[in-house]
Parts: sequence; structure tokens; C-alpha cells
Amino acid sequence: MRFSIIAALVAGLLWSPTAKADPSDAVVKKVNGHIASAWKANQVSPAQRADDAEFMRRVYLDLIGRIPPVKEVRDFLDNTDPNKRSKLIDDLLFGKPDETGKRNGSAGYVAHFGNIWRREWLPQSMSNPQFQFFGPQFESWMRKQLQNNTPYDRIVRDIVTAQPFGAQGQTPDTQALSAFLFVNENKPENVAASVSRMFLGVKIECAQCHDHPFETWTRNQFWEFASFFAGLQPTGMARRLPAEAVEIRSLTIPDLNKKVSAKFLDGKEPLFQDRVSSRVTLMDWMSAKGNPYFARNAVNRMWAYFFGAGLIDPLDEPGEQNPPSHPQLLEDLSQAFTASGYDLKFLIRVIVSSDAYQLSSADPKASASTERNFARMRVRGLTPEQLFDSLVSATYYRDMQMPNQRQFVAPNSARGEFLAKFSTTERLSDVQTSILQALTLMNGKLVSDLTSTDVRRSELLAGVLDTPFFNTEQKIETLYLAVVTRKPTPDELRRLTGYVDKGGATGDSRKALADVFWALLNSSEFAFNH
Repeated sequence: MRFSIIAALVAGLLWSPTAKADPSDAVVKKVNGHIASAWKANQVSPAQRADDAEFMRRVYLDLIGRIPPVKEVRDFLDNTDPNKRSKLIDDLLFGKPDETGKRNGSAGYVAHFGNIWRREWLPQSMSNPQFQFFGPQFESWMRKQLQNNTPYDRIVRDIVTAQPFGAQGQTPDTQALSAFLFVNENKPENVAASVSRMFLGVKIECAQCHDHPFETWTRNQFWEFASFFAGLQPTGMARRLPAEAVEIRSLTIPDLNKKVSAKFLDGKEPLFQDRVSSRVTLMDWMSAKGNPYFARNAVNRMWAYFFGAGLIDPLDEPGEQNPPSHPQLLEDLSQAFTASGYDLKFLIRVIVSSDAYQLSSADPKASASTERNFARMRVRGLTPEQLFDSLVSATYYRDMQMPNQRQFVAPNSARGEFLAKFSTTERLSDVQTSILQALTLMNGKLVSDLTSTDVRRSELLAGVLDTPFFNTEQKIETLYLAVVTRKPTPDELRRLTGYVDKGGATGDSRKALADVFWALLNSSEFAFNH
């Protein structure tokens, strides 16, 4: 029913009960049309379409946070079904169908996007030891919402209207939700700045101490917006207050001794109701169909996640100085997302099914104009979680301290130590590898074990080395499929086969094959999403 409504509202079509097309397909066509029109208008030639191997690796990393295993790579590359990419997207988003055709959800999608949203909305849990406690709690709560495909507006509503940490009657879920307020110290100005930036895409905190230097936001507007959170108490005081504190809806602007009352960013006065929280009233305005910020910000941030840059970029500085690169695309996609009932999977499926997403990152004609018009895929760094989980997938590594690789772990586990070294809050399209990180991949114990010829330390390599059915070329091909999700080029295969057969630097063909494995794991092709 929801998708039928989407199709009617967005595409102007009425789908028959027997129609087999996914309703998101109509929105994909609109997206493709806007992108193609921009290419033509700006005289930009797009890159070639990504081949199956490049696409498969990219969509696995983006949707479930790791590269695919060898068998699935072989099956996909050998599959001649013209719709295999769409089917793969659905498998990763919704889970593979069982014998009856029912899909029971994708654990990989739930785990990966739980981490992605925690990084987006709770960055302090990664960078500040004082707030690390909240990271696993919030991520666990977020996974539940993703498992149930809870609408995006409901997720944000629960966060914005949460009880402060320490309030009476809290459950584990409400305590997890209070993390957003806690990391912002329950200060109205801090919470307002984060809500405005993360959920509306407006960096209004630049007007906290003076009128915005480049946009029209005023100091009054900042404190009027902050007044929706005036009833919050500074961190450390919440435990001493009842959950039903008296509602306060005004603040005094520091240094001016001027009192202002809560007002929406569009300048409209809120119509407060008795016994209805100011934050509930704010959220009603934020998620209303006509709100010019909420859906657009969600679409823009999701687009930036998949492309390495938003349609508005920087993400939280919209305005005359920073207009959308594709305004009608952003508008249509925002309307479609709203019409879907704020369905995140719907939005994701549209984006990764688009022509722009399926372009190659390799383009000798690439320029700044090419990237701004999404005429090729940007190369993006991996999150620490993506990198570690891809190491696990490529090598069949098993950490005895952590039976489930995707769950939260103790800091002294292999995963915990790896994530601590590779932790970053940088934008993934700008991420740089530090010397310590490079040395960890080159000489660290984990990678040394994974590329050892000792069968007890490297399960995949040992299996490839000892199989009696593969010749040298087949062994090298298997390592390529496992690590970089493609077959070696004829030239790579010729050179590496000669190297292995001659025994490399030591005259030992087994160690030479381990050298090939080590080189692949340390390659840029493995460490980046492209």
C-alpha cells in the first residue's frame, strides 16, 4: 500500500494489483533523467558503467559494510541474468528469499547502518572517552529500528524528544536515546545546534554569538530555536529532577539580557498545547510534509554517504552561497522520500539503483566538474569497521575472543584494538592513512598472522595453498577474488604466476604466494571503496 501511494504521488501512475515493477523504479528514472540532463547541460561525459566486479564490491561495502566472499563473487560474475544487480541490491537490503520467497531481513544491513547512524549522530562517542559508554547502547537501539524498518521521522522523533539521562523510570532503550542529549551536555544551545545541523541540515550555531556572517540567520533566531530545549538541565542535574519538569519555552541571550521565546526556523510562531512538550511541538513541525529542511537534509546526507559528496555540499550550509548542484533532483527525491513514509530502504534502493551510482571510478577524463556532476564514482576511504570486517571476509579470520565479528567487543580483542588504531571522524572522501595505520597493515600481528603459511594462523591462505585441484594461476585468481573482488588482468596473472613458480625472493613457492596475498591486503584497491 505504501509503495502504491509513492508511485501515484511521485510518478503520477496508478499501479495495477498485478504489476511487478518496484515502485521505486519510477523514482530511479526521474533521478537518472536529472543527472543525464546535467551532464548534457554542462557538457560532461560520464565514465563508463562499472563492471560487475566493481559494482559488487561497492554495493557490498556500502550496504552491509564488508566485501563479498569468494563463492558469491564467482556466482555473481558468472550469472547472466540482466536483472542480477537489482536482485543483489534487494538481497543485501532485505535478506535473501527463502524457499517460499519470503525475506526475513538483512543482518548485515542492520549492523552496518546501525554503525553508520551512530557515527553520524553520536560522533562524540568515538572521539571523547567520557561518552564512549553511550556508543554501544545507542547503536544497539538503532539496530532495532533498522531491523523493524522504523520510519526515519519516527527515529528522529524518539531522539529529539528523549528523556535526559538519569530521568526516573528509564529503560535500557530510553537510556540509549538519552545519549544524544547527554553528549551535548543537555545544554539548550548545544542540543539546538546539533538538531539543526544533523536533522535539518542548517548550521545555525554560527549565529550563536552574532548574526551569521554569510547567511541570513540572526542571533535572535538561534536562541529562539534553542528555546525549544530550554527545559533541559545541564548534565549531572537530571538525576535530581522529576521526569515531568515544568516546561520552559524561553531563554535569555547571553550578554544582551534579552529574553526570547521559542520560534521555528521559518519564523513561524509555534502553537503550544497543554501538557505537550516543546520538543514534541518542534518535531511535529520538523517532520511535517511541507517542511523545507527535514526530508531534504536526510536525502542529502544519504546521497553524500553513497557518493562521497552531497547534492548540497558542505552538507549543513545550504543557502544562496551554497545552492544544490541538482536542485530539482533534490526536490523530487525529497518528495518521494516523504511520500514513502520516510522509508530508508526505499531511499537507499533508489540511490544505489541509479545510473550515477553504477558508474566506474576509473575515468582518465575526470575533473572537478566531472565529480560535481556525479559523472564518475568518487574514491572513498573505508570506515575502520568496514576495513576490519573486510579483512575478516577476505581471510576467513576468526577471533576466539569474539564469536560474532559484528557485535560490540572488548577493547583488548583484535577488533577492538584495530578499531582504536583506525578510529577517525574525517569525511571518508578525505580520509588519510596515518603512519601507524600503514605500519599496522604492513607489519602488525594481525596481518602477519593472516598472511602466514602456517595453517593454524591463516585459514584462507592455507586452504588455497593446500588444495590439490588448483594450479598456480587458479590460486592467484582465488586470492584476487577474495581480496579485491575481481580476477587478475592477463598481465598481472602472467607476472605473478612467474613470481610464484620461481619461489619469489626465497625460492619457496608457498611463501611467494603468501607475498601476493600480503601485497593485495596492503593495496589501495583493498583499502578504499571505489
